[in-house]
Amino acid sequence: MRPAATELLARKSVFRRRLLAWYRANARPLPWRAQPSLYKTVVSELMLQQTQIKTALPYFERWMRELPDFAALAAAPESRVLKLWEGLGYYTRARNLIKIARALVAMPGPPRTLEAWRELPGIGPYTAAAITSICFGEPAACVDGNVVRILARLAADATVHRDSAGAAKYFAPLAGALVHPRFPGDHNQAMMELGATLCTRAAPQCARCPVRAHCAAVAQTAKSAPVAKNASKPGSLRHVSAPENFPRFAPKKYEAQTHTRLWIVRADANPKSKTKTQSLLLHRAAPAARRLAGIYELPAPGHLALNAGDLAPQTAPLIATQKRSITRYRITEHVLAPGLAPAIARAIERAIGKSHGALEWIPLRCITRITLSGPHRRLIRKILSGQAAV
Repeated sequence: MRPAATELLARKSVFRRRLLAWYRANARPLPWRAQPSLYKTVVSELMLQQTQIKTALPYFERWMRELPDFAALAAAPESRVLKLWEGLGYYTRARNLIKIARALVAMPGPPRTLEAWRELPGIGPYTAAAITSICFGEPAACVDGNVVRILARLAADATVHRDSAGAAKYFAPLAGALVHPRFPGDHNQAMMELGATLCTRAAPQCARCPVRAHCAAVAQTAKSAPVAKNASKPGSLRHVSAPENFPRFAPKKYEAQTHTRLWIVRADANPKSKTKTQSLLLHRAAPAARRLAGIYELPAPGHLALNAGDLAPQTAPLIATQKRSITRYRITEHVLAPGLAPAIARAIERAIGKSHGALEWIPLRCITRITLSGPHRRLIRKILSGQAAV
């Protein structure tokens, strides 16, 4: 263990006291903290996997109105749950919540131990520690990116980590030794709150940190450079660069991917109505698909057995381009509009017949009722509004 970490543990009682006092005076009024419950904690923790708090907030509040407890969630159709989740991505989390709810309502009482929660779908070490510490007082430490960042700075630990999972495993013993034995839930939430609000990745607000006296990175910087008296000016603890050097990660390798999607719209014949309506061709992933199971997206050329010759620029113009990132992938999607020339129309009808329901014409007026992937929901909205970038 690094000398700074050893010194931190020697003063852990003071560290805990300062951290908890700050948290209880400054914690943000998040909805899952108001009248806390096991259900709110479970839903919020799964929502916050891979999702920032500001993004999750409206989803959480709508979810609680629609599905207020485990019984309501267990009884809800998957399609309704996925629609509530639409736009958050990583839909396996929503399906895991359904499985967890159905498992819990079948039990005489909820599990209370770390090990028992790890047996439930989608519950890893971090989520199990969060649930059991907050709801049952289990002295288990949560170690996420916020906690890794805080501990690396407190210990001024320059170890280079391959990825966030490796860093979490590395710092788990130190986090476990620091967790408050009487108030583990508040301690874990305080650490996460500190990382989210003050000990941020860029421009950490060290001058306002309640545990800066325990931070080796701040002390190291103070020794190497003078600190300005005015904390709002460069050179102050608030603006020091040294804490920003921790934790350290090996350079990431990103993989570029380019995909083509198709925008195919047809006019719907409705002799009983004078209103002209249109439908958009969409593809829905199979229920057993590894990703996006049951979720709609714009079709790819392969879904229609089309080749490059069918999608020449003069017959299939580019109408939109969208760039996005998922984990280590940098994805560019080009949307082509091939129209409904006879050859394309025949290819579509053949593909629909062989798709077992995966390809569907969806009326544009019904687009808001189906569950689309978040990126394609945004893409379709931009195209329909004429705001798509090429």
